[in-house]
Amino acid sequence: MRPPLPSAAALATAAATALATATATVLAVLPGTAYAAQSPGASSFTISDPRIKESSGLAASRIHPGVYWTHNDSDDGPYVYAVDSATGSTVARVTLTGIGRPRDVEAISLGPDGQLYVGDIGDNRGGTWDHVWIYRFQEPRQLGDVTVKAAQFTVRYEDGPRNAESLMVHPVTGRVYIASKDESRGGLYEGPAQLSAGADNVFRRVADVPWVTDGAFSPDGNRLTLRGYFTARTYPWKDGRPEGEGERVDAPWQGQAESVTYTADGSTLMFGSEGASSRVVALPAAGTPSPGGSASPQPGSPPDTATSPEPTGSFGKGALVLAGGLVLVFGAKRLLRRRARD
Repeated sequence: MRPPLPSAAALATAAATALATATATVLAVLPGTAYAAQSPGASSFTISDPRIKESSGLAASRIHPGVYWTHNDSDDGPYVYAVDSATGSTVARVTLTGIGRPRDVEAISLGPDGQLYVGDIGDNRGGTWDHVWIYRFQEPRQLGDVTVKAAQFTVRYEDGPRNAESLMVHPVTGRVYIASKDESRGGLYEGPAQLSAGADNVFRRVADVPWVTDGAFSPDGNRLTLRGYFTARTYPWKDGRPEGEGERVDAPWQGQAESVTYTADGSTLMFGSEGASSRVVALPAAGTPSPGGSASPQPGSPPDTATSPEPTGSFGKGALVLAGGLVLVFGAKRLLRRRARD
């Protein structure tokens, strides 16, 4: 006796399940998707707060594990947000007082003194403002909405005004650096040993750098990573300068690529971008062993090449899985049509 055929509802459910499984599998193997394998030590996450539409800087908290500080680019007000990477939700909004109206906030960095430095350093007019500002306040020990009084520092450049989007505080010396944003003549500028609230702080050029939208020191202060829209490089840091040509980092494609920071343990680089529900992507930092314990990737090679599928291979596997799922769906539909005729 032939066993009874499954009901139409059961077939439809099975077909939908097969397609959903196939789609999830494709996303799991395709590089650059939200479901791609994460690096050790940290996971990628999506900023869910609708108020954060132009996340332009990132700084990893040292007292709140897995929390990242960020801010909007402009037209938001004197606000800094703390985002929990486990959920993507905002767990604190800090309102800064004691400062003027922010003009073009572009970067944030955490100093060895436990204070957050916010760089109001952008100048989309191509470097026409004769001064910019840095705001500084103590990282809150309790997370929640709070109002704090911040110190304000006036910044001028030794060789004249310029546009910048990158501010980095060295985690050992506490000295502040700014990287100007220029396609052909970008520079790294060093601030005074101590910032002064009562006088202009003159930053002087100490190195040439490529087109930079953000940068970050490793927690031990031995490396500096600079990112642009299309690429990133990690430089050894020696005697207060980046050394050599640096090592290429395979930064993710993010469109409006605006931010980068190290995790608190230095094992992972977190890359952020502007836009609503923007994605923060985690990648192993230079010199970090891969999950399988293999040696560090060579300059220019993708992280963990020994264990990660090649993009073309991943696409091929994903296409096969998706094709299999579609076959199941279409097969179920044909069977339903035959049963309807019977």
